[in-house]
Amino acid sequence: MKFCILMGSPRRSGNTAALVGEFADECARMGAEAQVIPLYDRAVNPCLGCKACQDCFDGPGCVQDDDFEDVFAAVSDSDVVIFATPIYAWYCTAPMKALLDRMVYAGSKRYGGSRGPDLLAGVRAASIVTCGYPAEKGADLWEEGLKRTCRHMGMEYMGLFCRRDRGGNEPFLDAEKARAVRDFAQALRLAIQVDGL
Repeated sequence: MKFCILMGSPRRSGNTAALVGEFADECARMGAEAQVIPLYDRAVNPCLGCKACQDCFDGPGCVQDDDFEDVFAAVSDSDVVIFATPIYAWYCTAPMKALLDRMVYAGSKRYGGSRGPDLLAGVRAASIVTCGYPAEKGADLWEEGLKRTCRHMGMEYMGLFCRRDRGGNEPFLDAEKARAVRDFAQALRLAIQVDGL
């Protein structure tokens, strides 16, 4: 089983990174591969809206020469993609949004002269987020957007793991959060195994 974790936080030692570290460790303990791709280290430019990608049915087909196709290949080669991001202004960070915009168009060939395939159809998706509000007020718009993105691309949405940071002097990662995000990894693995029976 292969997880691709798209890390959308600019902080290597931040709250989202702490949860991703626990999640990836649990994947390794389960015998699953977990590739973490830090999006702030990759050059993924915003979508140009040129629709050139729509004429390429066997790959992304984007005209931009950046890291998008490598990230897209890692996502398409995974069983589950994890969108990990802090919530800034009620949505994901800018590199994550740029990636999603490119994935939606390069991955869904329905805007050109003839309709083509959804290249990420069947890939499962989940999300790990941190925010400053309760999940129902801080991560709700992000989750709805991700659900719609998955539905549009034929991906299977598997759920959201969210923890709030209230600020203050206490470290963000504690035993409850570490245990809960590890349980999330286990739940995803179990759902995939049950689905595969």
